[in-house]
Amino acid sequence: MRFDRVLWDLDGTLTDPKAGITRSVRYALTRLGHPAPEEDLLEWVIGPPLVASFRLLLGTEDENLLRQAVEVYRERFVAKGMFENTVYPGIPELLADLEAAGAQLLVVTSKPRVFAEKILEHFQLRSFFRRVIGSELDGSRTDKEELVGEALRGLPFSARAQTAMVGDRSFDVQGARRNGIASIFVRYGYGQPDEAERSGPDYEVGSVEELRSLLL
Repeated sequence: MRFDRVLWDLDGTLTDPKAGITRSVRYALTRLGHPAPEEDLLEWVIGPPLVASFRLLLGTEDENLLRQAVEVYRERFVAKGMFENTVYPGIPELLADLEAAGAQLLVVTSKPRVFAEKILEHFQLRSFFRRVIGSELDGSRTDKEELVGEALRGLPFSARAQTAMVGDRSFDVQGARRNGIASIFVRYGYGQPDEAERSGPDYEVGSVEELRSLLL
């Protein structure tokens, strides 16, 4: 086993949340009277903090409007979108084998922790993870560097050499690098075509099978 401790992004890494997220974004944009791109044109919103995505979609810095957009998004996401989601094939088996091998597993996501917990419980993945670290509903603690730092709090610095962050976006790579741990970029998620090259992860994999070979 290459790493004793593995931190996992959620969206685009453990599960494919495209339908629920993009439909909820379209719902919010429509409710606000703004043009709503087709779902396939909204894949880039999967991963970054939601406020940052709405800032670009609405072309505004108006905090009140951005707050309203997030609130309307959550109306649909909580009612329906949260579970318009699928677990990537092979992920449950990989988590089970890592746990059996003695690895410590944690989820580190910019999604609100309360939603992440519900999604993991729904898909019967929660028991694999010692902790779930996410943002707050008020929009605080969305920065991946801060979230990874929280996951490592209390860990001896020497143990970081045996710790890796797995994710599909540059934010995951940057958060890992700034905390002195290895980064694994998964290309099966929602990173942009050149995102791995631009972010410079320590490892890249194209499938869950390749990820298994790397971790085990």
